[in-house]
Amino acid sequence: MKGRSKLGRYSVATICCGVALAVAWPIDAPSSCFLLAVTVSSLFGGLGPGLFSIALSSLAFNYFFLRRTFPLATEPATYLRFAVFLAAALLITGLMELKRRVEESRNRAEEALRQASSDLARVSRVTTMGELTASVAHEVKQPIAASITNAKTCLRWLAADKPNLEEARAAARRIVEDQTRAAEIIKRIRELFKKGAPQREWVDVNEVIQEMVVLLRSEAAPYFISVRTELAADLPHVMGDRVQLQQVLMNLMMNSIDAMTDVNGTRELTINSQLGENEQLVVSVSDTGVGLPAQQADKIFDAFFTTKPHGTGMGLRISRSIVESHGGRLWAADNSSRGASFQFTLPTKLEVHE
Repeated sequence: MKGRSKLGRYSVATICCGVALAVAWPIDAPSSCFLLAVTVSSLFGGLGPGLFSIALSSLAFNYFFLRRTFPLATEPATYLRFAVFLAAALLITGLMELKRRVEESRNRAEEALRQASSDLARVSRVTTMGELTASVAHEVKQPIAASITNAKTCLRWLAADKPNLEEARAAARRIVEDQTRAAEIIKRIRELFKKGAPQREWVDVNEVIQEMVVLLRSEAAPYFISVRTELAADLPHVMGDRVQLQQVLMNLMMNSIDAMTDVNGTRELTINSQLGENEQLVVSVSDTGVGLPAQQADKIFDAFFTTKPHGTGMGLRISRSIVESHGGRLWAADNSSRGASFQFTLPTKLEVHE
């Protein structure tokens, strides 16, 4: 009953009963008309206005119909008619209240489930980012170190007998660029750690892919894994939560990196984006690793299923839930040569499921 004042709800009940009386008077059909008034009052007002409408309807029924039409105690059937009306009205009000409480309980359960899913996804992000501490530190360290070098260069040009202002300006511009890059990396990391309701906006998926490549590049380098992107140009944006989509890509890319750490031969991680059928954007994360677990490929998206010694088994389950909440789907398949591919689709129209 949110959004409607208590006085307003009781006013609706009073108006309904008044309309029922006006309609029932000329046709002598009080039971049907007042039952309808009780139903509307209970539906839009709740238990209190429903009971209030029963009281008003009973008074009107008795005063305007029983006393007006029949001599007292000469028509028992009429009083039975009134008793049936009263029982039906109470039953309707009770059922309406039960329906309202069931809906409220279901809404609370759905909200609790959404909150639990959001919290679980955030815990997964925080856990993964904790594992990537070295990579994050390396990515932030690079632009900071470059800024220090450029700052020294700038000072050297300014301290010369004949200061070279042009070279000093160029070094200062590089400092700004390096610090901007460091700030962007820190911003992306903070977004992955933040807690809050999903924020839907128009997202450039290619940009999200490139952000994750930068963030995870140092994670792949120690294992001599080359990271390659094949991103279609001019792809339409998708309506979604940027942080959640970052998390999906981070989970898939980390899984691919883990699958290649102990393999011999070429180690290559390829991220592909293209426009598929029915205006669906398709993203593929492919590797040359060990492939899907034998005879267990259908279980990889199950909660708590993992092949990693210290894995939680929730990364792929959460990723699939996120993709499905965006109106897409996520699946996996073995590559024809070696390794596995994870693909997911996202609608480019506003067909998004909450």
